[in-house]
Amino acid sequence: MQRLRSRRWAQSMLAALAALAAGAAQAGPPYVTDDPEPVELGHWEVYGFTAGAHQHSANTSGVLPGLEVNYGAAPGLQLHAILNYAYDVPSGGSWHSGLGDTELGLKYRFVNPEKDDWYPQVGIFPLLEVPTGDASHGLGTGQTLAFLPVWLQKDWDEWTTYGGGGYWINPGPGNRNYWFFGWLLQRQVTKSLALGVEVFHQTPSVDGGNGVSGFNLGGVFDFTERHHLLFSAGRGGQQYAVDGAGITMPFAYYLAFQWTS
Repeated sequence: MQRLRSRRWAQSMLAALAALAAGAAQAGPPYVTDDPEPVELGHWEVYGFTAGAHQHSANTSGVLPGLEVNYGAAPGLQLHAILNYAYDVPSGGSWHSGLGDTELGLKYRFVNPEKDDWYPQVGIFPLLEVPTGDASHGLGTGQTLAFLPVWLQKDWDEWTTYGGGGYWINPGPGNRNYWFFGWLLQRQVTKSLALGVEVFHQTPSVDGGNGVSGFNLGGVFDFTERHHLLFSAGRGGQQYAVDGAGITMPFAYYLAFQWTS
């Protein structure tokens, strides 16, 4: 049961995290799929968010609240950190809450085309999941995880599309390293509202598991140039090991308030 709760938390965090800028080229949160576009030099992005995953008659786990901070440290380079207060409610068990795992990373865009160029932006966004949460209560993985992705993005008129994927290094008993891939299409529907849909897939992350897929519908509403509401919900696509079988979490959500400078 301990391993089950830990795996559920790790994957709900995966569904909750991503990153970045507002406007017509909005990317990252509230989606799982990420993008190569960093925060501009000397600027900040701060998110207060809640996110989680649920399986009917089984486990519910997530973040309430979470804090994501991104900073443009150099041209094309963004520093990234996420701190959170996690919760886990196993089926038939007791509510547990406390400090969750910490995420650290940096995003570097190494291909940055001009507006009229045909080729996309390209960047990397390596992430490190630091086991600061209590794995015995389902609030962390108990292991240090790493994600090594490559992301691409192309914008035209009111449309933005981005995606890619990478390799998760996922140590621990019953776990296995795995691949994640995702792609998103988004449209600026009005001056203040952008809506998008994404699909994603991951290969087996546990021994005896299967590859699973998911999708999200979401959007971004701009109150002002600096204040934004982000939201998404969909099929989680997370999988966990239970006596050699796999369980899929069918529902996941993300809700955040974003401040940009």
